[in-house]
Amino acid sequence: MTRFIFITGGVVSSLGKGLASAALGALLQARGFKVRLRKLDPYINVDPGTMSPYQHGEVYVTDDGAETDLDLGHYERFTGVTSRQTDNITTGRIYSEVITKERRGDYLGATIQVIPHITDAIKDFITNDVSNEDFLLCEIGGTVGDIEGLPFLEAIRQLGNELGKKRALFMHLTLLPYVAAAGELKTKPTQHSVKELLSVGIQADLLLCRSEREIPEVERKKIAQFCNVGEESVIPALDVKSIYEVPHSYHQQGLDNQVCRHFSINAPEPCLERWMEIHDRKTAPEGEVNIAVVGKYTGLLDAYKSLAEALDHGGIANHVKVNMNWIDAEVFEGERPLNYLEKVHGILVPGGFGIRGSEGKIAAAKFAREQNVPYFGICFGMQMAVIEAARNMAGLADASSTEFGPHDEPLVGLMTEWMKGNEIQERGIKSDMGGTMRLGAYDCLLREGSKAHKIYGCKEIVSERHRHRYEVNSSYIPALEQAGMLFSGLSPDGLLPEIVEIPDHNWFIGVQFHPELKSKPLDPHPLFTSFICSAVKQARLV
Repeated sequence: MTRFIFITGGVVSSLGKGLASAALGALLQARGFKVRLRKLDPYINVDPGTMSPYQHGEVYVTDDGAETDLDLGHYERFTGVTSRQTDNITTGRIYSEVITKERRGDYLGATIQVIPHITDAIKDFITNDVSNEDFLLCEIGGTVGDIEGLPFLEAIRQLGNELGKKRALFMHLTLLPYVAAAGELKTKPTQHSVKELLSVGIQADLLLCRSEREIPEVERKKIAQFCNVGEESVIPALDVKSIYEVPHSYHQQGLDNQVCRHFSINAPEPCLERWMEIHDRKTAPEGEVNIAVVGKYTGLLDAYKSLAEALDHGGIANHVKVNMNWIDAEVFEGERPLNYLEKVHGILVPGGFGIRGSEGKIAAAKFAREQNVPYFGICFGMQMAVIEAARNMAGLADASSTEFGPHDEPLVGLMTEWMKGNEIQERGIKSDMGGTMRLGAYDCLLREGSKAHKIYGCKEIVSERHRHRYEVNSSYIPALEQAGMLFSGLSPDGLLPEIVEIPDHNWFIGVQFHPELKSKPLDPHPLFTSFICSAVKQARLV
């Protein structure tokens, strides 16, 4: 019997519902339960795939090719449970599916309305594709009171009634701001938020109260009294130094105990030793390294959320602190890279789209290659490294990408077809932007004896997640390999380059996929572990 926990938020956005959901999932998992997490996003886009990183942050890609909210990355990193297409839904997808059914005549002439048709579709999404999970945690995006979120709140209200108290719990995340002038925490925003939730028919069972300071007992009693919950159901969610402290912090405040109490479950205490080990490594590192991240969306670091976490995981694996220097690639188009990269121990160029900043990324790759500084190129960062090598190692001065326009040396070009399983996927230059990239997990065949082969533990084939439209033109492989760049990973059919490296360099690797999407604190990705290890060695040389 699956139990459902619905997580809502109020007062302001960005309180950390996704992180709270993920941490609670990790705690329940540590008690021996099987969990699954889902996200309901009220925006009208079908998915975040066409949204600017400055609008929405990174797009998290699942193994089965869904472009989803970045909170699914938190879910996977904290629980290790692989997310699927069925774990993220938006208003756009819900309405699209309902309208498709209406056009087909599935509703037999009924007038289509928000209630019951839209809410029924939302409930179907929440309850479908659930097998033997003990808990399904369902996060509702946005804040209570947002007009676009009302159908989702109505749907979970109905579902809560249908499931009953024994199978449903409502957890509400609020803010307790500290007003310095008054010298106290203010509970009124939480009271109003709970009242707003109650106005749509949902009584919160648990209140998770974000605060930068300890919440006095008198304030907890006041919140409990005004919000119609027991005092023990008012859980402080205090600020911590690292997000990986959150499971332990929530357990100390009794969150998982209250969940078990609500469902009348007797469960063993959670084993949090591995989380404490991560905490210890982060608070007492044996050294530190400086990594320059040369990107184009550095104005909003959520655009690189999984990347930052994966670098952190590489530091945890190597017992060091990773200092990330976020550098806008465009600065290298007007200044010498040396001005910014002289004291770094590693350079990472992440993914991106479009010509803006491309020459700056090429300049960063050139600096790393010539100065023997560890270089890690991901997706677009790999393509720019290959273009740099073609221009300056293979003598192809006009090498470029057709993403930037027609070129005499189209080293990187638009993919028009590729294999996915036993089927050929076809795309054209006029295809829709949404959902048309090479998305999800694909196999990569590693070249025996290469650095990548050794980093992956001498595996023959690995599976990694992709999100791109353009690919390095394989017809240029012979010229590039003759110049000193090794193509150490290819698609199983040998047509699509996946990994490049420079064998006589300290550490120079580019990958077409996104390894950061599979890295976890308890299981760091081997490429990030190896990259940070090489940066540690570089730090000793500087």
